[in-house]
Amino acid sequence: MTSTTSTSTTPSLERRLGPFDAAAIILSNVIGGGIFFVPILVAGLVPVAIGMLGVWVLGGVLAFAGAMAYAELAALRPKSGGEYVYLREAFGPLAAFLTGWTSFVAGFSGAIAASALFLADAIGRFFPVAADRTPIVTVPIPFLPLVLTNQTLVALVAIVALSFVHMRGLGPGRIVHNILAGLKVSGILIFLALGLSLGSGEWSNLGSSHEVVAPGTGWLLALIPVMFSFSGWNAAAYVAEEIKDPGRNVPIALGLGTAAVVAIYVALNMLYLYAMPLAELAVVGDGRLTDTVAERLFGFVAGNVIAIFTIVSVAASISAMVLAGPRVYFAMARDGAFLPSVAQVHPTYRTPARAIWAQAGWSAVLVVSSTLSGLVNYTGFAIVLFSGIAVAALFVLRRREPDGVRPFNAWGYPLAPGLFVAASAAMIGHRLWTEPSQTLYGLIIIGLGIPLYYLFARKA
Repeated sequence: MTSTTSTSTTPSLERRLGPFDAAAIILSNVIGGGIFFVPILVAGLVPVAIGMLGVWVLGGVLAFAGAMAYAELAALRPKSGGEYVYLREAFGPLAAFLTGWTSFVAGFSGAIAASALFLADAIGRFFPVAADRTPIVTVPIPFLPLVLTNQTLVALVAIVALSFVHMRGLGPGRIVHNILAGLKVSGILIFLALGLSLGSGEWSNLGSSHEVVAPGTGWLLALIPVMFSFSGWNAAAYVAEEIKDPGRNVPIALGLGTAAVVAIYVALNMLYLYAMPLAELAVVGDGRLTDTVAERLFGFVAGNVIAIFTIVSVAASISAMVLAGPRVYFAMARDGAFLPSVAQVHPTYRTPARAIWAQAGWSAVLVVSSTLSGLVNYTGFAIVLFSGIAVAALFVLRRREPDGVRPFNAWGYPLAPGLFVAASAAMIGHRLWTEPSQTLYGLIIIGLGIPLYYLFARKA
């Protein structure tokens, strides 16, 4: 495929983001609903409380190792697109296209759709009409019925509003996103500070234990949902082309953002154990973790407060994905691997506007289509798959370009990135073993991108 070249009259993306802006994208992208239900799963798989904290620390170490590998790759290739760029350089355009295709079909768009629907449900706590799923209009398209409800309307408004903000430029997009990220992190820190200082918990719970079904393999099984909870640490790499002095600031953003997430996650799990013993944490009902912890620590259920935090948290996550995802499709289109118009930069706002709206449009289809809603479940493993392959690209480029200018070198190379690749492979293998049918469907969805790649290649 051929790349389009810019002329002096062609608008380009604007380098306007600093390291803290990019770190805020990571914080918003990573800290989602997972930390508020995955600890229950982990508590049920490990026999001792200190081991539960150890699994989260290990997951954080692996995430940080991956972030440092991405930091070197992003500094070496400071372009929009994240692993799309790294896979293209190391393994060729087809491998790169498949990661971009998966991101568009489900990775970003599907996650945005699911989060927007969850946001409508959270708003429904205060305004029940927002979560009403009674059909208003149904379009009976064969194999793709579209259903419009109050819940889907609220979700669509959220997607369009945040897409519009980020389309208008990095200036307003950065302000809105940083406010949401700041509120999100501030809420967590306040919860931690009040819980650990004023809450009526027991530090002796950190020494608690209980019997588990598979004490030998439970540790490895627990690491899988933990790693999924950390997914999104690579978000800053997608906007490397819009970060000032990327050779310096992208590694800072990836290191700072990922380290902050690890610290917050370990502290939250410590708070959960401070509130209750491991055995009780393992049997907390779905969706009840924060309410149960608040009740144990303060003597009352802080449902409404938690709901407000949830709304802000989910909105921040959607904002991060709306910002990061389109940079992948923009990079694909610039290489001739996607619709050519998606490669256009808005002449006034200096953003990949058409890529943003393409993502918003497909996300909207997923919101109103129950048939396609399972895409994100089928392809969830692809996050681990492609990030593992992207880190493996570090070894390829080190061997192929030994004298390349590297403003940053990955810490712990080759051991740290090697462990990340091995852990990713182990998680993919586990997914194939335990959920072969879902994984097969996911591989089929990924594979559907192959004929599309050759179609775009022929046109290019």
